Amino acid sequence: MDTVAVITLVIAGLIIAAAALGLARVVLHLWAVARTLDALVGGVNVIAEKTAPVPDAVASVNRNLAPVRDFAESI
Repeated sequence: MDTVAVITLVIAGLIIAAAALGLARVVLHLWAVARTLDALVGGVNVIAEKTAPVPDAVASVNRNLAPVRDFAESI
């Protein structure tokens, strides 16, 4: 094989290896971002559950506070 062909193949191999390394780093960064977003979505879901409307509890609280309301209106 001619020397120029060998040098061309070596340079092409180095370029391909550098591109593969760069793509591997991008994949790792995207994987880390996906993990962070999964954790964030989990946290948002917990907040949504904790702050969900409580219509059943409101009726119970209103019933329990009826004597307090009646007393406050009598004052």
